[in-house]
Amino acid sequence: MNDVPPHPFDEGYDPRSHRDWRLVDEDAPGVSHHEPIGLRERLSLNRMGTFDWNLDRGLMDLDPGAMDVFDLRPEEYDGAPASLVARVPPAEGRRLDEALSQALLDGHSSYGAYFRVQCRDGTQRWTHSQGRILHTADGVPYRVIGIVREATSELADSALLRSLQQERQRQTVMVQQTTAALARALSVKDVTRVLTGTGGARRFGADGLVLGLVANDRFEVIATAGLEGEVPDDMMTSRLDDTLPLADAARSRRPIFLGTRGELIARFPRLRPYTGVLPAGSAAFLPLVAQNAVIGALGLFNAEPAVQSPEARNLALALAGVVAQSVQRATLFDQEREFATGLQATMLPRRLPPIEGGAVTVRYHPASVGRDIGGDWYDVIALPQGRTGLVVGDVQGHDTHAAAVMGQLRIALRAYASEGHSPETVLVRASRFLAELDTERFATCTYIQADMESGALHLARAGHLGPLISNSSRHIDWPEVRGGLPLGLATVFGHDHFPETQLFLEPGSTLLLCTDGLVEQPGQDISRGIDALSAAVRTGPTDLEALADRLSDHLWADPGSEDDMALLLLHRLPGSGAVTTPRLRLHVHQADPSGTAEVRSALRRTLDQWRAGAVMHNIEVAASELIANALTHTESGALVSMELLPGAPRRIRLEVEDRSSRWPRRRSPGETATSGRGLMLVEALADEWGAEPRGAGKALWCEFAVPDGQEAVW
Repeated sequence: MNDVPPHPFDEGYDPRSHRDWRLVDEDAPGVSHHEPIGLRERLSLNRMGTFDWNLDRGLMDLDPGAMDVFDLRPEEYDGAPASLVARVPPAEGRRLDEALSQALLDGHSSYGAYFRVQCRDGTQRWTHSQGRILHTADGVPYRVIGIVREATSELADSALLRSLQQERQRQTVMVQQTTAALARALSVKDVTRVLTGTGGARRFGADGLVLGLVANDRFEVIATAGLEGEVPDDMMTSRLDDTLPLADAARSRRPIFLGTRGELIARFPRLRPYTGVLPAGSAAFLPLVAQNAVIGALGLFNAEPAVQSPEARNLALALAGVVAQSVQRATLFDQEREFATGLQATMLPRRLPPIEGGAVTVRYHPASVGRDIGGDWYDVIALPQGRTGLVVGDVQGHDTHAAAVMGQLRIALRAYASEGHSPETVLVRASRFLAELDTERFATCTYIQADMESGALHLARAGHLGPLISNSSRHIDWPEVRGGLPLGLATVFGHDHFPETQLFLEPGSTLLLCTDGLVEQPGQDISRGIDALSAAVRTGPTDLEALADRLSDHLWADPGSEDDMALLLLHRLPGSGAVTTPRLRLHVHQADPSGTAEVRSALRRTLDQWRAGAVMHNIEVAASELIANALTHTESGALVSMELLPGAPRRIRLEVEDRSSRWPRRRSPGETATSGRGLMLVEALADEWGAEPRGAGKALWCEFAVPDGQEAVW
């Protein structure tokens, strides 16, 4: 054969000439070699058919060719478009409907769309439909006439099919990314941060965007991204009219799609002075409609001119719907948060009482999830005899109910404390009060009764974190404080007992109370947060206000904690009050088998705070022996007192008091004896020891000299 290809306009042109072709078995044997073929047969041979859709009657006529394209038999189709559902999957039907709806919305006379048909044998074939929309003299659409044709061979393995698949994948990713980003946005501020942040406009397939909201029959721009300059002031707020595209889209509820900046300015001449701000390419202005109410409009801008395809327009409208739902949800959230914030403000104390010989500061941050309200609280209470009550607590939950319960509990606890009750009594009454409320919430709490003149701290704890104490040399201590169950639960379970612990706050030292929102992060062990808090206090500022800011900013705000947080710092001023003797007083019950171990633990913590050094072990052993003697040989418990005596050299005095008038007797046990060595050990370990009468009982005492070089820092 000749290698010169044929030209279709040459005389006697035959497409078979100069080409390789092969014999094929004809699959349309009913057509004669010389028989004329009519229009319908020509369409049918090319897998094409026609339809006539009467919109008023709701009936669609399909010719045999169209029936064949849809793989339908005459008895399977009754003329109603709904009958096509047997062959057109719902998703593909929506694709057709969106193309026709967009054409009707834009006032176009034609539309087209590719879609898939589910054949009788289960296979799918690509199909293309193109229709002409006929309108009455009044412009009302009444009839659609068009063709449907099989397009599988046209699209299969073609660049068009690949582009459709890639475009669909790109659109799916855009919708997923936008939906995921906006799903985490709670407030209107969060929504604008998503839209204007890194990649915000690109999530919508645009180079720039403008977001505005409708308020009191006016349109206000609240966010922009990707524009060359700032939106002029006179464009930030406007009337709801047709002079500006966003306001027009919101007013008419109709989207506006424009291919170039020239088209935009021609339609909205008011924008002509601001040409430099507007991108040169295409633009889309989409109304934001939620629950049939227009709440705003979204403008999308591209750097390159383009005519948006039906798929691109549908994607833009879908994304606008996601934004509308997010903005509406965020607006309601902001309204609820404003109410909740006001409620929370009324629940917490507005001012703190002055503290003689000390300083106190507090911080509170609401949760970053929910309605920005929670059950954490703090309180500083002026008590009788110049003492001060310090409270930090947490009611379960992050909602208005938690805040309401917190407010009632705070007032009740303040009332019990103001009556001068001991910390244990205050928490017992608070627990019973909470248990009697009509709520299932419980609360954790730490209550401290502080005497700033002596530095004595009496603590009780209900399922809450204990205090941190930092002395003037930045030595950090988390003293072990015995505690009970959370308030409310303790009463319900019949265990409303909150044992009291006594600590001493040295001059120049700082005490910290907080809720777990400061030290607990989701997915992390709380010990990591406690270690971080200890390090932050150790290296933080010495000024109390600056330290509070540092802790709340770096430990709570920077990680973005989802929990609310209450923080209270109490500082005892150096040299405040008269010279006092640091003292620890603990009671061991007769029937408490763990009491002695708990006293030893409290002694160790206090001795470490006093820098007792090498005598710490001796004091602990002596205390164990004296407590054992009191519990073994008397019918009462033991009152353990330890004080740091003034003067030089420093001495520590230990006393164990009981209610027995029987005087101790030092014995000399034999080598095989199993008891009787307690006073011998005390005599051997202490520098001095003795016994004193105390009312109806007595006290055994011993003193220990603190070695040189173990001076405490006051």
